[in-house]
Amino acid sequence: MTVAIFALLLLGAVPIALVLALTAMFYIQVSGNSVLFESYPQQLFGAIESYGLLAIPLFMLAGELMNEGGVTRRLIDLARLLVGGFRGGLAYINLVANMMMAAIIGSAASQIAIMSRAMVPAMEQEGYDRPYSAAITAAGGLLSPIIPPSMLFVLFGVMAQVPIAEMFIAGILPGLLLGFSFFLAIAVVGLVQQYPRGRWPTRAEARRALAMGLPALAIPLIIIGGILLGLATPTESAALASLAALLLGRFLYGDLKFAMLPAVLRRTAVNAGLVIMLIAAAGVFGWVIVYERLPQMAAAWIAALTTDPFLFLLLLIGVLLLVGMIIDGIAALILVVPILLPIATQQFGISPYQFGVVVCLTLVLGLLTPPVGAGLYIASSMTGAPPLRIFRSLLPFLLASLATLVLLAWQPWLTTALIGR
Repeated sequence: MTVAIFALLLLGAVPIALVLALTAMFYIQVSGNSVLFESYPQQLFGAIESYGLLAIPLFMLAGELMNEGGVTRRLIDLARLLVGGFRGGLAYINLVANMMMAAIIGSAASQIAIMSRAMVPAMEQEGYDRPYSAAITAAGGLLSPIIPPSMLFVLFGVMAQVPIAEMFIAGILPGLLLGFSFFLAIAVVGLVQQYPRGRWPTRAEARRALAMGLPALAIPLIIIGGILLGLATPTESAALASLAALLLGRFLYGDLKFAMLPAVLRRTAVNAGLVIMLIAAAGVFGWVIVYERLPQMAAAWIAALTTDPFLFLLLLIGVLLLVGMIIDGIAALILVVPILLPIATQQFGISPYQFGVVVCLTLVLGLLTPPVGAGLYIASSMTGAPPLRIFRSLLPFLLASLATLVLLAWQPWLTTALIGR
């Protein structure tokens, strides 16, 4: 009956946070368990009582300030300087700029929205197909969950009780590997479609791009450098990045006006509030799952299928691809981690860092796959390209992502080498 209520609410387009909270309340009511009933408010609050979660609104604020302050545009100019002269130059620029933005924003949906406005019109002007331009931008959003910082890594670190900074470090090599696979996909498509050769900037343009772009590049360096060197926690790095974006946008570039700040703070508060509400509701739902010993039952079922860690991760990828197609990535992460993490670490000896990277990337693929595919609809609404045409253009990048996932499942050192575990 509880499963039926969950499915009914989900298919009825009820917000996922309410789906989780109401389903948990219904289960507690019909079970007649007074312990669960009395503990509901405590568990609701306990799910968000974590210092690490402060990084989420701060990274959102940094992204908003960068977009309003012109930092994003300077990073795109810097990317043009690096790869703009190759065939399909603007496609490479799009990807490099996305990699830079992934080191700041940490949210795939936000990154797709920001970069769609910035890159797709410019690519169309140079002869690129609009759906393909939108597809590259949407594919770049897949870098956000694994190139640090990452909101999903913050959540996973809190839930798995592993250092968030180490989760960020674990995502560096997989993020670079995924970016390289996207470069190969762009190169192949560019040769087949004969996209135009790019133009290298003139010396004057290069000097101007460097002068304006290098200060903007300081923001990802503050975030990643502070974490890698142990100078700041992820939350402190997010606060410093927000401050740097404010100072650059207001005093160096002059694009950010103080009159814009109330709207920026309001958008950040609303978006962060939605995420925090979802975390609280999913925390209660996950607590009910653990209370009912579903992880143990799932472990017994999986043990009957395989005892090989690699096959387990392949099964996990297949299941989570389906889950990510219908449930928001944050909600899905909070649902699956309490069930599957103990199985992965205790029964199969899989590192929590490898598990976290594989799970986060797999779930975010759901942003770009029907029937829900929120990332597809964001890219479509920002560019006017039909979602299904964007999806067809995305297929080479989705295949590259799946190949990367299989490699990460096969070679655990790709996620553990930099943290020495």
